Amino acid sequence: MSRPLLELADLIRTAGTAFIERNRQWIRWPHLKVLLAIARCRTAALGGHIDECSRCGQRATISYNSCRNRHCPKCQTGARERWLAARRRELLPSRYVHVVFTLPPQLASVALQNKKVIYDLLLRASAETLLEVARDPRHLGAEIGFFSVLHTWNQKLGLHPHVHCVVAAGGLSLDHTRWIRSRSHFFLPIHVLRRVFRGKFVAGLRSAFQHGQLYFSGNRSLLAQPKIFAAWLRLWMSSCPVSCCTCSPKVSFASATSVSSPTGGAPLCCRFAGNYSTWCHNRRSNPSSPPLSNRPPFGFVPSVARP
Repeated sequence: MSRPLLELADLIRTAGTAFIERNRQWIRWPHLKVLLAIARCRTAALGGHIDECSRCGQRATISYNSCRNRHCPKCQTGARERWLAARRRELLPSRYVHVVFTLPPQLASVALQNKKVIYDLLLRASAETLLEVARDPRHLGAEIGFFSVLHTWNQKLGLHPHVHCVVAAGGLSLDHTRWIRSRSHFFLPIHVLRRVFRGKFVAGLRSAFQHGQLYFSGNRSLLAQPKIFAAWLRLWMSSCPVSCCTCSPKVSFASATSVSSPTGGAPLCCRFAGNYSTWCHNRRSNPSSPPLSNRPPFGFVPSVARP
């Protein structure tokens, strides 16, 4: 396979230091470790090895070692394929639907400063919404199964927190005696999913603020005051537009959902969700790490890339 003319590592080596300087108010040491790993991946900085045939002794050209970081686009392909194979083994002989839960743009900067709290809340609220609405006898009256994948950016690499859910279009009856299928062109009412999800997410956001779990800095620092936070939350709730489309899996709308049944079925849903499954998960930053101001200068030096 030929090497592309421009890779992510090239961009990091060229503009990584300037990017860090512009974003020191939120960037943390784990982010720096990822950037440094990608910049060094398959270069002389990580060393190399020579492959030799055990039969004839022929040696190949030196190969530089990989960083093996799960966020690296060069190193995550194998992990993604293993993840997809495991998900395919779990699929049921049933129709599947694709459900997307999206946060509004007004919450993007708050999510950036509170990744663990907001993303945990997004995953939990979306899962509880699907289970609760599906169990309601007025809608499906069944216990459904699904898996969720968190995506934190869009195709243009803009911050866009949303969750993709691959859901079996049916489930076990509440007494676990039979399988209940949804209608062929209808799964669950979107307006109900929207209302329940928004209520759960806002309640969780209020609870996180009351327990001091939210952090605000920069142009969001005033939100740390209870009255301003409550007013901002009311304004956000009243001003967010609500729209919906059932034929596309990539519709964005405020704290709501979209539902679709792709023509490719469950395998297509899995592959779409798996595009970022191995390098978009978020982990807690180490609170014991020293602030960036106390660290030595961090830069990206040009290094020899793999031929």
